[in-house]
Amino acid sequence: MTQFLDLPPEILPVIFDNILKPHHITSICLVSKTFYEFSIRRLYERASIYSWQRDGKTKVIQLFNTLSRHPHLAKYVHRLEIREFPKAFTTSGHDIIDVVLEGIHNCLNLQACTWTRDGSLSSSILGALQKCNSLRDLEINGHSDGNYDPDLLCQFTRLARISLIMPNSAVADRLCRWIETTNNLQSLTLLCKASPIITDKILESLAPSLVNLRDLFLTGCPKVTHRGVWAILSTNSAGIVNLGLEGLSTNFDMGFLADNCNKSSALALLRSITLTVHQQLSLETWMSDVLKLLSSAPLEKFQIYSSGAFFESPSTDHFWFQLVRSHGQRLVRFSVHRMLISLDAINAICVGCIVLEQLFVVVEPSSLQGLGVCLGKAHTLRSVHINYPLEADPDVVPVLAASEALAIIKLCKPTLTQFGCNARVWQVGRTIEIDHCGALRAQSRLSPYESPDIPESFLVVRT
Repeated sequence: MTQFLDLPPEILPVIFDNILKPHHITSICLVSKTFYEFSIRRLYERASIYSWQRDGKTKVIQLFNTLSRHPHLAKYVHRLEIREFPKAFTTSGHDIIDVVLEGIHNCLNLQACTWTRDGSLSSSILGALQKCNSLRDLEINGHSDGNYDPDLLCQFTRLARISLIMPNSAVADRLCRWIETTNNLQSLTLLCKASPIITDKILESLAPSLVNLRDLFLTGCPKVTHRGVWAILSTNSAGIVNLGLEGLSTNFDMGFLADNCNKSSALALLRSITLTVHQQLSLETWMSDVLKLLSSAPLEKFQIYSSGAFFESPSTDHFWFQLVRSHGQRLVRFSVHRMLISLDAINAICVGCIVLEQLFVVVEPSSLQGLGVCLGKAHTLRSVHINYPLEADPDVVPVLAASEALAIIKLCKPTLTQFGCNARVWQVGRTIEIDHCGALRAQSRLSPYESPDIPESFLVVRT
């Protein structure tokens, strides 16, 4: 009799790609030598430590102990994501930094590194990362004071992606020289959390070195206006594909940017945009300018959120309808946070966006009953996340019961694989049951979210 272990080895990677939890992959490694050879690569391909993980500081030490002592495992690491790290730690009488440096040294195939814990990044760690010849993606905390020498950043010359979180003035002052040395930067993210460090002047100085940029994300930069953004867009020749303008200056003139982009076709390749809207604006004028900005873009992902209080749905309905009319043939993601959206608008999105896969919206709890009917009209929907404003009614339960979620899911097409409400996320699966007539029927079921990736609906709002 043919057994599971008799499967051709060539199809094992396809099977293993559907196994998400690291401890499940660990179990697979123990099945046989053949299973080990295929699964160990997947287990170590991405090493991530998050700040919310239990015993995160202990786990990061265990990780680097493994990488330093077992170079045959470290060579499989392509992405290293360190979001938790002890600022002072010793193990067996040796400074942990020696273990960390040896671990990084052994990651011969490291392509991307994230190191965001404030105060944990040092000059020696940066020096070790510079020796990783395959490194192309670097995301770090930009607070260098007392932590690392900012001049070392200019020695990363092969990067295609740079992400800086809370850069201080010393790092910002070196940003122009750093980007000049990279030659082929394709993605730049500056996340400042309301810091005034990044200004139009800095963006204007960067613009000549960003001609090959494809992704630009500016978040929480209150001193950045349309002037700085246009300086980059106007000199860019590759064509911006992904653009994020979040929490920028209240003096940002969206109309100016729209007029100039349309005249120059600066956004002719734009596939994804993330925007914030704030109360100081004339909402009607701003929405009109955004529609004009996106008029000629081949948009596939639209993400928007309010930087302050919730906007009521009647004031935005026309905006959603126009977006669907202009871009519904291509939109695969429609994401709205901190802005109420009516069932009429959701219905228009589900009907008009014919390839829609992800829908993240804010609705009143009283609208949940009618929501499922709207969602059922979206034929390719894979992921839904619902938020509702809890401030308006303190008696509202912050998450749906599983039975309530299932009632909505049963009205959706079988393409749906993920469903969430506020802070809760489920995976949607299906079981085949035999009914009383002997016919086979698929029944939806909910299971805990298992992916190591943060649900994308939680990654939109950053200010």
